[in-house]
Parts: sequence; structure tokens; C-alpha cells
Amino acid sequence: MGNLNVEKKWVFPLVITSLVCVLIFATSFNMGLASSLHTINSIFPLFPSRVMTNQSSPYYVVTKIKQAPPPPTGPSVPKFAYLISGSKGDLEKLWRTLQALYHPQNYYVIHLDLESPPEERLELASRVEKDPIFAKVGNVYMNAKANMVTYRGPTMVSNTLHACAILLKRHKDWDWFINLSASDYPLVTQDDLLYTFSNLKRELNFIEHTSRLGWKVGKRAMPLIVDPGLYQKNKSDIFLARPRRNLPTAFNLYTGSAWMILSRAFVEYCIWGWDNLPRNLLMYYTNFVSSPEGYFQTVICNAPEFVPTVVNHDMHYISWDIPPKQHPRTLSLNDTEKMIASGAAFARKFKRNVPVLDKIDKELLGRENGSFTPGGWCTGNPPCSEVGNPTRLKPGRGAQRLQRLLGKLVLSDNFSKNQCK
Repeated sequence: MGNLNVEKKWVFPLVITSLVCVLIFATSFNMGLASSLHTINSIFPLFPSRVMTNQSSPYYVVTKIKQAPPPPTGPSVPKFAYLISGSKGDLEKLWRTLQALYHPQNYYVIHLDLESPPEERLELASRVEKDPIFAKVGNVYMNAKANMVTYRGPTMVSNTLHACAILLKRHKDWDWFINLSASDYPLVTQDDLLYTFSNLKRELNFIEHTSRLGWKVGKRAMPLIVDPGLYQKNKSDIFLARPRRNLPTAFNLYTGSAWMILSRAFVEYCIWGWDNLPRNLLMYYTNFVSSPEGYFQTVICNAPEFVPTVVNHDMHYISWDIPPKQHPRTLSLNDTEKMIASGAAFARKFKRNVPVLDKIDKELLGRENGSFTPGGWCTGNPPCSEVGNPTRLKPGRGAQRLQRLLGKLVLSDNFSKNQCK
């Protein structure tokens, strides 16, 4: 009994001592954890917690991108990323358009579709490889994996997205994507275009659009079509399938021009599609008549974060018959004054080596003897045989015309009123 009483005397002090040790250990652990978390946050301040991001917005990926934008790099002069595409018989037209558009500040993807004979594609690749300026600067790429493209089918959209993906993979520093065909031609120099766009916000998207589909509801939106270019090597027109479909209820349809100037941010959205809207709409437009005239318009106008960036113009001069047909009128010398008065950067469509192109070269571009359009970058003898400073610009009267047009579009009171209406 005496030994038992002695043991009981030591139990209470032992328990108290153990509790004090546990408390000291827990306090030290918490202080160390807090210190570690503080250290981690000080090293990685750009990575918000998933919980906080989800609380601020349901689209947490978009929020993270907005919270950590890439730091501005390079000169204030923007960079354009071009797609110039053509088909059978378009080799010479495409080459002339490329030379008229060339500037060492930009990037170019050129594409002749699978309808073009192998000889034409090989000749185009050879010209790009052998051109001394292209070889030195390295900013012209031929899409060697040619696609089959049907104008009224989704293969044209697919080809455009293919070029966008190539440009995103190759370069991180361009600001706008511009899609053109071999039948397009510039009405201003690249110096004019670069100078004018230097003063614009980089997030602007130039997409002609409207939600008033009119006759297109019955002729384009409701029919189901199949584009043979998705599975055949030989080009043939789209054909109708049955039954017809109703208009969608999950999103609103828009239509407009197939030619546009897209911001890099919107192009990334179309390729990555982090909320899946671009992919869903791509599947929908697979069976849509003339999908190139609706896909990008419908994507951007159903994405609220991009609606404030839309400028309702395609920066083209295009002349249509009344009532309009599937393709616009072919331009001639009689259209010169209207083209210039429009202030547009580009015009379409043109036939090969017609007098109106010579007039544009001489009076608007200052281009002679099949050379590049001159600009501040040009050095050497003959002119433009060497590359000087690509960011040195010499804007001319074309910049003034373009500035007037952009002033009406971007600075007017109707700017926001014309967005996705």
C-alpha cells in the first residue's frame, strides 16, 4: 500500500508535464507552418489558391490568366501574323499578294490547298526557300501539310485554325492575326498599317457581324450539310443531308464576313477553348452552310469577356451585287476611287495581273517591278534588297485614310452599340 501511494503522488506531475510538452510542440509546429507558408507565398506570388480563384469567378482559368498577364516585351510597334491561302491556279496571285504584304516585322503562313497540283506547291516552297530576304529573316512559312478546303464548308474554318495553331506554336510576340486569300490585295503599305495599329489597344477584334440572319436562317442555319473535304482528297461541293434542324437555344447565331483581324488573346481562346465554347461551336458549324461566315462571329459574341473588344468591320473593301450572290464582284479600274475612299486596309476580289493591281502598286503602295512594298525597313541597292531596322516606319497617305476609318469605328459613340447586336 505504501508503494502504491508513492506512485500516485507522481502521476499528477507527470500528466501535467506531458500536457505542457505537447502544447509547446504544437505551438512550435504551427509557427513553423505559418513561416513556411509565408515563405512560399513570397516566392510564388503569382499563383492564387484554387479556393480563392473559384470564389472570385466561376471561370477560374480565365481569372488566373487575367491576374498574371505576360509582361510587355519588345517595341511598341505591333506584329501581324498573316494567313494567305489559295487553291488551284493561285500560285502567281498568292506570290504577288505575299510580296505586296511583306514586312520583316510580321509573320506569314502561306497555304495552297490539296486541289493545287503538287508542282504548284513545290514551286511555292522553292520560291520561299530561295528568296534571300525570307531566308535571312525567317518569318515566312509554307504549310507543307496541305489541307483540302471547301469555301462553303467547315474545312476553311479548320484551315484557318490550323494556321493559328502554327503561329501560336512558333511565336509568342505577335498581336493580331489576319486571314487573306490569294484574291485579296492591300490598299495601304505595311508601314501604314503598323503605324496606325500602334495606337490601338491590342485586344480589339475586327469582325463584321450581325445577329439578323434574315434569309440565312432557312438557307444556311437550318439545313444540314456534309463537306466531302473532311474525308476525300478530291474537292467537291458540299451536299445536303436530312432532316433539317431547328435553331439552337444554347447560344445565339451571328453571321458576317469570312475575313477578319483577330487579337492574339481571342485566337488563343479559339485554340485552347478553356470553357469549351469554341469546340462546341466548331462541332455545330461542321454541318453549317458557309460556316466561315459565322463561326468566329458566333464564338466571340457568345463569350462575354470578348464582346467589348469587337469592332464591327472587316477592314476590307468588298463590292456585292444587288441582291448579293455567293461571291462578291470582281474589282476593276472602275472601282479604284471607291476603294480609296473607303479607307479600308484590304480589298477583294481581284483576278490575276489585272491593270487595277498595277494602279494600286504604283499609286498606293509605291511598289515597282515586282519587288516588296517599300518601307522604313528597306535598305540596300536595289531598294529592299537588305533589311534595316524593322521597327522604323514611314507611314504615308494610306495611314491617314486608315486613321480616319478607325476613328469612325472605334472613337464614335456607336462603338459599343454595334457590338454583337
